[in-house]
Amino acid sequence: MEAGRQRQGRLWSNLKEVCDLLHISAAVSINSEELLFQHVQFKTGQRVHTIGQAFDTLYIVNSGFLKTVLIDEFGNEQVLSFPMKGDMLGVDGIHTRHYASEAVALSDCDLILLPFKKLTALGRVHLELENVMYGVMSRELVREQAMIGMLGALSAEARVARFLVSLADRFAAMGYSSKLFNLRMTRHEIGSYLGLTLETVSRTLSAFNEIGLITVDQRTIGIKDADALKTLRRLPPSRSRAKQNSAAAKAKAEAEAGQAGDAKTLATTTA
Repeated sequence: MEAGRQRQGRLWSNLKEVCDLLHISAAVSINSEELLFQHVQFKTGQRVHTIGQAFDTLYIVNSGFLKTVLIDEFGNEQVLSFPMKGDMLGVDGIHTRHYASEAVALSDCDLILLPFKKLTALGRVHLELENVMYGVMSRELVREQAMIGMLGALSAEARVARFLVSLADRFAAMGYSSKLFNLRMTRHEIGSYLGLTLETVSRTLSAFNEIGLITVDQRTIGIKDADALKTLRRLPPSRSRAKQNSAAAKAKAEAEAGQAGDAKTLATTTA
Protein backbone atom coordinates (compact mmCIF):
# COMPACT_ATOMS: atom_id res chain seq x y z
CA MET A 1 0.00 0.00 0.00
CA GLU A 2 1.59 3.23 -1.11
CA ALA A 3 -1.04 5.22 0.75
CA GLY A 4 -0.19 6.16 4.31
CA ARG A 5 1.13 9.13 6.20
CA GLN A 6 4.06 9.88 8.41
CA ARG A 7 3.37 10.94 11.97
CA GLN A 8 5.98 11.10 14.72
CA GLY A 9 8.41 9.34 12.41
CA ARG A 10 6.10 6.35 11.81
CA LEU A 11 3.82 5.26 8.98
CA TRP A 12 0.06 5.19 9.57
CA SER A 13 -2.96 4.20 7.46
CA ASN A 14 -6.55 5.35 7.78
CA LEU A 15 -9.58 3.05 8.06
CA LYS A 16 -10.43 3.17 4.35
CA GLU A 17 -6.90 2.11 3.42
CA VAL A 18 -7.09 -0.76 5.91
CA CYS A 19 -10.48 -1.88 4.54
CA ASP A 20 -9.18 -1.70 0.96
CA LEU A 21 -6.26 -3.91 1.94
CA LEU A 22 -8.67 -6.44 3.47
CA HIS A 23 -10.96 -6.24 0.40
CA ILE A 24 -13.97 -5.15 2.45
CA SER A 25 -16.19 -2.08 2.34
CA ALA A 26 -15.28 0.74 4.69
CA ALA A 27 -17.71 1.81 7.39
CA VAL A 28 -19.17 4.95 5.82
CA SER A 29 -20.28 6.46 9.13
CA ILE A 30 -16.71 6.74 10.40
CA ASN A 31 -14.38 9.59 9.47
CA SER A 32 -11.49 7.48 8.23
CA GLU A 33 -9.06 10.40 8.25
CA GLU A 34 -9.40 10.73 12.02
CA LEU A 35 -8.92 7.03 12.66
CA LEU A 36 -5.32 5.95 11.99
CA PHE A 37 -3.55 2.61 12.45
CA GLN A 38 0.19 2.32 12.94
CA HIS A 39 2.56 0.28 10.74
CA VAL A 40 5.37 -1.84 12.21
CA GLN A 41 8.22 -3.42 10.22
CA PHE A 42 9.77 -6.83 10.87
CA LYS A 43 12.97 -8.26 9.42
CA THR A 44 13.30 -11.76 7.95
CA GLY A 45 13.30 -14.30 10.78
CA GLN A 46 11.80 -11.98 13.40
CA ARG A 47 8.83 -13.16 15.46
CA VAL A 48 5.69 -11.05 15.36
CA HIS A 49 4.15 -12.83 18.33
CA THR A 50 4.88 -16.06 20.22
CA ILE A 51 2.75 -18.86 21.64
CA GLY A 52 1.32 -17.91 25.03
CA GLN A 53 2.09 -14.21 24.64
CA ALA A 54 -0.67 -11.95 25.95
CA PHE A 55 -3.09 -11.02 23.16
CA ASP A 56 -3.88 -7.38 22.54
CA THR A 57 -3.46 -6.79 18.80
CA LEU A 58 -4.55 -8.11 15.42
CA TYR A 59 -2.12 -7.68 12.52
CA ILE A 60 -2.80 -7.06 8.83
CA VAL A 61 -0.07 -7.88 6.32
CA ASN A 62 0.63 -4.82 4.20
CA SER A 63 3.67 -6.33 2.47
CA GLY A 64 5.93 -9.34 2.87
CA PHE A 65 5.46 -13.01 3.68
CA LEU A 66 5.13 -14.87 6.98
CA LYS A 67 4.38 -18.26 8.45
CA THR A 68 2.29 -19.18 11.49
CA VAL A 69 3.31 -22.30 13.40
CA LEU A 70 2.53 -24.49 16.38
CA ILE A 71 5.54 -25.76 18.35
CA ASP A 72 5.37 -28.95 20.40
CA GLU A 73 7.23 -29.76 23.62
CA PHE A 74 10.19 -31.09 21.62
CA GLY A 75 10.54 -27.93 19.56
CA ASN A 76 9.02 -29.39 16.38
CA GLU A 77 7.13 -26.94 14.17
CA GLN A 78 3.80 -27.52 12.48
CA VAL A 79 3.16 -24.84 9.86
CA LEU A 80 -0.44 -23.60 9.93
CA SER A 81 -0.46 -20.92 7.23
CA PHE A 82 1.60 -18.62 5.04
CA PRO A 83 0.06 -15.13 5.49
CA MET A 84 0.74 -12.54 2.82
CA LYS A 85 -0.63 -9.17 1.71
CA GLY A 86 -4.22 -8.61 2.84
CA ASP A 87 -4.26 -11.43 5.43
CA MET A 88 -5.04 -10.97 9.12
CA LEU A 89 -2.94 -12.47 11.94
CA GLY A 90 -3.63 -13.03 15.62
CA VAL A 91 -7.27 -14.12 15.49
CA ASP A 92 -6.42 -17.26 17.49
CA GLY A 93 -5.64 -15.07 20.50
CA ILE A 94 -9.17 -13.74 20.94
CA HIS A 95 -10.58 -16.77 22.80
CA THR A 96 -8.05 -17.11 25.65
CA ARG A 97 -6.48 -13.65 25.33
CA HIS A 98 -3.18 -15.38 24.56
CA TYR A 99 -1.82 -16.16 21.10
CA ALA A 100 -2.16 -19.87 20.33
CA SER A 101 0.42 -19.84 17.52
CA GLU A 102 3.67 -18.14 16.59
CA ALA A 103 4.05 -15.80 13.60
CA VAL A 104 7.47 -15.49 11.95
CA ALA A 105 8.53 -13.23 9.06
CA LEU A 106 9.76 -15.16 6.01
CA SER A 107 10.83 -11.88 4.40
CA ASP A 108 11.02 -8.25 5.45
CA CYS A 109 7.43 -7.35 6.32
CA ASP A 110 5.27 -4.30 6.92
CA LEU A 111 2.28 -4.99 9.20
CA ILE A 112 -0.59 -2.76 10.28
CA LEU A 113 -1.58 -2.96 13.95
CA LEU A 114 -5.25 -3.22 14.96
CA PRO A 115 -5.41 -2.86 18.76
CA PHE A 116 -8.24 -5.18 19.78
CA LYS A 117 -9.68 -2.91 22.48
CA LYS A 118 -9.82 -0.06 19.99
CA LEU A 119 -11.50 -2.33 17.42
CA THR A 120 -14.16 -3.64 19.81
CA ALA A 121 -14.92 -0.13 21.08
CA LEU A 122 -15.46 1.05 17.50
CA GLY A 123 -17.59 -2.02 16.79
CA ARG A 124 -19.97 -1.20 19.63
CA VAL A 125 -20.59 2.22 18.11
CA HIS A 126 -20.40 1.28 14.42
CA LEU A 127 -22.07 -2.10 13.90
CA GLU A 128 -21.20 -2.17 10.20
CA LEU A 129 -17.49 -2.17 11.09
CA GLU A 130 -17.99 -5.01 13.55
CA ASN A 131 -19.83 -7.07 10.92
CA VAL A 132 -17.16 -6.68 8.22
CA MET A 133 -14.39 -7.56 10.68
CA TYR A 134 -16.28 -10.72 11.64
CA GLY A 135 -16.44 -11.43 7.92
CA VAL A 136 -12.65 -11.17 7.62
CA MET A 137 -12.15 -13.55 10.56
CA SER A 138 -14.65 -15.99 9.06
CA ARG A 139 -12.78 -15.86 5.76
CA GLU A 140 -9.58 -16.95 7.50
CA LEU A 141 -11.46 -19.81 9.18
CA VAL A 142 -12.96 -20.99 5.88
CA ARG A 143 -9.49 -21.06 4.31
CA GLU A 144 -8.19 -23.23 7.17
CA GLN A 145 -11.17 -25.61 6.84
CA ALA A 146 -10.54 -25.94 3.11
CA MET A 147 -6.94 -26.81 3.87
CA ILE A 148 -7.95 -29.53 6.35
CA GLY A 149 -10.36 -30.98 3.79
CA MET A 150 -7.63 -31.04 1.16
CA LEU A 151 -5.19 -32.88 3.44
CA GLY A 152 -7.72 -35.62 4.09
CA ALA A 153 -8.90 -36.14 0.53
CA LEU A 154 -5.95 -35.69 -1.84
CA SER A 155 -2.81 -37.62 -2.70
CA ALA A 156 0.62 -36.16 -1.96
CA GLU A 157 1.08 -35.07 -5.59
CA ALA A 158 -2.35 -33.42 -5.68
CA ARG A 159 -1.65 -31.53 -2.44
CA VAL A 160 1.53 -30.03 -3.89
CA ALA A 161 -0.26 -29.23 -7.16
CA ARG A 162 -3.14 -27.44 -5.39
CA PHE A 163 -0.67 -25.58 -3.20
CA LEU A 164 1.13 -24.20 -6.27
CA VAL A 165 -2.18 -23.22 -7.89
CA SER A 166 -3.29 -21.48 -4.69
CA LEU A 167 -0.01 -19.56 -4.51
CA ALA A 168 -0.30 -18.55 -8.16
CA ASP A 169 -3.85 -17.27 -7.58
CA ARG A 170 -2.79 -15.29 -4.52
CA PHE A 171 0.14 -13.72 -6.35
CA ALA A 172 -2.23 -12.74 -9.17
CA ALA A 173 -4.62 -11.14 -6.65
CA MET A 174 -1.71 -9.04 -5.34
CA GLY A 175 -0.89 -7.86 -8.86
CA TYR A 176 2.15 -10.10 -9.35
CA SER A 177 2.80 -12.75 -11.99
CA SER A 178 0.90 -16.01 -11.53
CA LYS A 179 3.19 -17.76 -14.02
CA LEU A 180 6.60 -17.11 -12.45
CA PHE A 181 7.23 -16.51 -8.75
CA ASN A 182 9.66 -17.21 -5.93
CA LEU A 183 8.78 -19.51 -3.04
CA ARG A 184 9.39 -17.58 0.18
CA MET A 185 9.09 -20.76 2.22
CA THR A 186 11.43 -23.75 2.23
CA ARG A 187 10.45 -27.18 0.94
CA HIS A 188 10.52 -28.39 4.54
CA GLU A 189 7.99 -25.70 5.51
CA ILE A 190 5.79 -26.61 2.54
CA GLY A 191 5.92 -30.23 3.65
CA SER A 192 4.95 -29.31 7.21
CA TYR A 193 2.01 -27.28 5.90
CA LEU A 194 0.81 -30.07 3.57
CA GLY A 195 1.50 -32.97 5.92
CA LEU A 196 4.31 -34.33 3.75
CA THR A 197 8.02 -35.00 4.16
CA LEU A 198 10.69 -32.76 2.68
CA GLU A 199 11.70 -35.62 0.37
CA THR A 200 8.15 -36.03 -0.96
CA VAL A 201 7.81 -32.32 -1.73
CA SER A 202 11.17 -32.20 -3.51
CA ARG A 203 10.47 -35.40 -5.45
CA THR A 204 7.03 -34.16 -6.50
CA LEU A 205 8.33 -30.79 -7.70
CA SER A 206 11.00 -32.60 -9.71
CA ALA A 207 8.36 -34.89 -11.23
CA PHE A 208 6.16 -31.90 -12.17
CA ASN A 209 9.19 -30.34 -13.83
CA GLU A 210 9.98 -33.60 -15.61
CA ILE A 211 6.53 -33.89 -17.23
CA GLY A 212 6.31 -30.21 -18.12
CA LEU A 213 3.73 -28.95 -15.63
CA ILE A 214 6.18 -26.49 -14.06
CA THR A 215 9.77 -25.33 -14.26
CA VAL A 216 11.93 -25.34 -11.14
CA ASP A 217 15.07 -23.29 -10.53
CA GLN A 218 15.87 -23.54 -6.82
CA ARG A 219 13.04 -21.44 -5.27
CA THR A 220 11.77 -20.00 -8.56
CA ILE A 221 8.68 -21.76 -9.89
CA GLY A 222 7.28 -21.33 -13.40
CA ILE A 223 3.71 -22.51 -13.95
CA LYS A 224 3.42 -24.14 -17.39
CA ASP A 225 0.05 -25.92 -17.16
CA ALA A 226 -2.19 -24.52 -14.42
CA ASP A 227 -5.27 -26.44 -15.60
CA ALA A 228 -3.46 -29.77 -15.31
CA LEU A 229 -2.27 -28.86 -11.80
CA LYS A 230 -5.83 -28.00 -10.76
CA THR A 231 -7.20 -31.37 -11.85
CA LEU A 232 -4.22 -33.64 -11.12
CA ARG A 233 -5.00 -36.60 -8.87
CA ARG A 234 -1.90 -38.74 -9.09
CA LEU A 235 1.26 -38.83 -11.16
CA PRO A 236 1.83 -41.77 -13.52
CA PRO A 237 4.48 -44.27 -12.32
CA SER A 238 8.08 -43.21 -12.88
CA ARG A 239 8.56 -45.88 -15.57
CA SER A 240 5.60 -44.54 -17.51
CA ARG A 241 6.93 -41.00 -17.18
CA ALA A 242 10.32 -42.19 -18.46
CA LYS A 243 8.67 -43.79 -21.50
CA GLN A 244 6.61 -40.64 -22.14
CA ASN A 245 9.71 -38.46 -21.90
CA SER A 246 11.65 -40.81 -24.19
CA ALA A 247 8.85 -40.78 -26.76
CA ALA A 248 8.57 -37.00 -26.55
CA ALA A 249 12.33 -36.58 -26.94
CA LYS A 250 12.34 -38.94 -29.93
CA ALA A 251 9.46 -37.06 -31.57
CA LYS A 252 11.22 -33.75 -30.97
CA ALA A 253 14.48 -35.07 -32.42
CA GLU A 254 12.65 -36.42 -35.50
CA ALA A 255 10.89 -33.10 -35.97
CA GLU A 256 14.16 -31.19 -35.71
CA ALA A 257 15.83 -33.62 -38.13
CA GLY A 258 12.96 -33.16 -40.57
CA GLN A 259 13.24 -29.38 -40.36
CA ALA A 260 17.00 -29.62 -40.93
CA GLY A 261 16.42 -31.87 -43.95
CA ASP A 262 13.86 -29.50 -45.42
CA ALA A 263 16.27 -26.59 -44.96
CA LYS A 264 19.07 -28.54 -46.67
CA THR A 265 16.80 -29.46 -49.60
CA LEU A 266 15.70 -25.85 -49.94
CA ALA A 267 19.31 -24.67 -49.90
CA THR A 268 20.30 -27.24 -52.59
CA THR A 269 17.34 -26.31 -54.78
CA THR A 270 18.12 -22.62 -54.46
CA ALA A 271 21.74 -23.23 -55.36
